Order: sequence, then C-alpha cells, then structure tokens
Amino acid sequence: MSLLNVDAALQILLEQAQSAACLDSEDVTLDVAHNRVLAEPLQAQFAMPPWPNSSMDGYALRSAEVEAGQVLPVSQKIFAGHTPQPLALGTCARIFTGAPLPEGADAVEMQENTQVLENGSVRFLQAVPSAKFVRPKGQEALPGDEMLPVGIRLGPIELAMAASLGCAKVKVRRRLRVAVLSTGDELIEPGQPLALGQIYNSNRTMLSQCLQRLGCTVVDMGILPDDAEQTRQRLEQLHDVDLLISSGGVSVGEADYLGQILREEGQLEFWKLALKPGKPLTFGRYKDTPVIGLPGNPTSSLVTFVMLARPYILKRMGVVDTAVQSFNVPVNFAMPVAGVRREFVRVWLVDGRAEKYDNQCSGILRSAAQAHGLLEIPENTTCVEGQYLRYWPFSSLLN
Repeated sequence: MSLLNVDAALQILLEQAQSAACLDSEDVTLDVAHNRVLAEPLQAQFAMPPWPNSSMDGYALRSAEVEAGQVLPVSQKIFAGHTPQPLALGTCARIFTGAPLPEGADAVEMQENTQVLENGSVRFLQAVPSAKFVRPKGQEALPGDEMLPVGIRLGPIELAMAASLGCAKVKVRRRLRVAVLSTGDELIEPGQPLALGQIYNSNRTMLSQCLQRLGCTVVDMGILPDDAEQTRQRLEQLHDVDLLISSGGVSVGEADYLGQILREEGQLEFWKLALKPGKPLTFGRYKDTPVIGLPGNPTSSLVTFVMLARPYILKRMGVVDTAVQSFNVPVNFAMPVAGVRREFVRVWLVDGRAEKYDNQCSGILRSAAQAHGLLEIPENTTCVEGQYLRYWPFSSLLN
C-alpha cells in the first residue's frame, strides 16, 4: 500500500467530520462557556453604544458656540452612569469618559485644551469641531448586526462580547465525548515501579490534556495489553462516545492487534502516511464509532494529533475554521538529504530563526518539551541555512 499524502489524509478527515451529524446544542452560562462552540449567532439587540458618549474627560458643548478664547460657564457635571440634563444655551458641561452627552451638545473638548478660571468658567483655547471626542450612538453595532458567528470557540474576548450584548447564557454545542485508549504490554501508569522492559504511559496524559484544552469530555479506557481477544472485548465496550483515539497498536507488527481488528472487522479509511514522524496513523471506524489510531512513539503521537486529529475533532465539534496560525521563518541549519515523507521538525526560535533539536527520534519527548513549535519540511525537499520554511507554534497547535 502506497503512502498517503498528508494533505489528502487531512481532507478525508475533514470531510468525514463535516458529514457527521451535528452535536446537540444546550444553553450554558458564560462562566462555564469557555472553549465551547457557539451553536447560534449572537446579534445586537440594541444600538452599541445606546447613546452618544464622551471618549475623553473634558467639557461637552455646542460646537457652534465655541471659538478660540471662548469662555463658557459650567452648567452641570456628568459622570458615567448618570443621566444628564439638556445642555443650557451658552454653557458647557463637565463630562467624564463614557458619560452620555447631554441633549444639545455635539462635541467634547479635552480638559488639556482648556483653562478653568477663578469663577469656575472655562476658557477654550481653540475652536471645537462638531463630533470631536464623541462616540456616536451605534458606533460599534446597530440592532440586528451579527456580533459572533456560529461555529467559533468561545474564549475570553468572545465571552466578553456576549456579556456586552447582555447575554447571561449562550447556546453551544454539547461537548464531544472522546475515548482514549493506550496499547502495549510495555506500558504502566506513572507512580508504579518500573520493571525491565516497561515504560511509563506518557501518551495518555498528553492526549487527555490536549482533548480537555479543546473542550472535549475524555473517557479514559486505560491501557490495553497486546492481546487480540482483549482488544475485541475493549472495543465492544465503546458506548456513548463520539470518537476513539488510541496510541500504539495500529502498525503492521505481530502485536498490533488494534490495527488488525479494524482491517478485519471494522472499516478502514486509510493508514500509512507520507509523514515523519507519524507514518502509521490510522483512521477508520469500528461499528458506528470513528477511530483515530495514533502511533505509539510519543512525538509521533503528538505530531499526528496536532496536525491531523485536532482539526478533525474541531470540525466534529462544529468549529467552522479549523486552520492554525503558521508563518514562514528562516532556519539556522541544513538538511541536505531530501526525504520522501513530509517532515515536522521540533525547533525553537532564536531571534526569529529556527534552531533544530539535534535528536529528532520519534521516541524522544524531551525535544518536544524544549521546542517552541514544529517546522514543516515538504517531501522531496532539502533544507539549507537561511531558507524560509513554514513554522507551526505549539501555542496555536495546542490551543
């Protein structure tokens, strides 16, 4: 079987996610809506701001009454949150930032451009044009304007916007329920004594944390030994989950029973990608449950999760735009031998230039822990110092 191109694999994943039934929606309060996906658009129900207000501490006035040197008495003082009286002719009003303009006023002069006289009147040092330092009614939005679209993840800024609209609750998609399964006789959980031939299960922690960051509900299915019958039994226990993510057991080795059972009893969409690290990524279905089988090596599991599983999961959650911020950076190293697989190299940035961690072995997690992100080297491409290549920061990939 030939290696599948990474872009083709991603396209299959996104199409499968798009064709899946939409998750049900529910109303939640803003304090628990972080990272949830908006299920219906939020619209302005009133003009924002609902009245003209001052953008400066200063004096509200009629612009037609003011020229350089003009002196006006102060007829009232207006604080934010207070209701002003109409502005009397031939006067100005002391006003503070955010306070509504009094009826009749059409401009504000900042206090730095005025002089307060001994009798309390104010001399204006220059003419004041209409609308100066005034935030007009509806400057941000008019009734009916869409403020937040369907299919966005709600972060602090979006939730602040919802609050500014007066929303106590928002309608969001229910959380995606994802089962996490680790495979391998060599795995034990942290805290247990380590015997010869055993390693601690780091993938379970990494995947669970990544899924929780995305806003998923994680169902921990534990560690699965390298046994065909136990693998079948564990798969039969898949209930009320939207997705199974496994790490390990999906290659073509004698003990890779999960991959074998998917090929024999399930539905296999693809396996073996032109990707380094992460070649043995598998995507299929067991009965009605989609299965993403990640490689067992920790860095391979990380790379395939952030580059392929993550966009699939976001699309299943109802997110419209699953793209991740990336940009081109110059590299401070050379890779003169072109590979047939697309490679994601662990790098960190020094003065904007990518430095490569020397040991890029897929079993080494330390390189990822010290890296700032991944550098993409296209298939059949060499790399020379100073060349610009696409950089994917972990700050975006893990968000």
